Amino acid sequence: MSDAIKLAPVTVECADAARLASFYAAISGGSVTFADEGWAEVEGPNGAIDFQSAPGYLPPKWPDSASSMQMHLDFIVDDLDAAETRVLLAGATKYDFQPNEHCRVYADPAGHPFCLSLAGSVAET
Repeated sequence: MSDAIKLAPVTVECADAARLASFYAAISGGSVTFADEGWAEVEGPNGAIDFQSAPGYLPPKWPDSASSMQMHLDFIVDDLDAAETRVLLAGATKYDFQPNEHCRVYADPAGHPFCLSLAGSVAET
C-alpha cells in the first residue's frame, strides 16, 4: 500500500451542472464526458473539471470583501484579446474591476470568477 495522494478534478457547485460544463468545454477546447441533472464532467487538454448541481446555489460576488469568492479557476493564454473574445462569445461576463495588466477576470454563466492569465506571467509560475 502507498500513501500517494493524486489530485482529482475540482468540483464546482452551480445551479445547472450540464450547462456550466458546456461553457467550460467550449472555452477550454475540452468535451463534456458525462452530464445528467446533478453532475457533469469536462475533460480538457490539460485536465478535468467536475460540476455538481446545488439547490439554492448563490454565486459569489467579486470584488466584495463581505462575500467570499470561494475559489476561482485560472486559465493560461497566449493572447488576452483573442481569449477574451472566445469566453465572451461562450457566455462569460467581464468584471468592471480588473486587478492588473497580465490577467483579466470574468464571471462564468453561474457567476464564478475565473481568470485568463498571460503565459509567462506570475499566475503561470
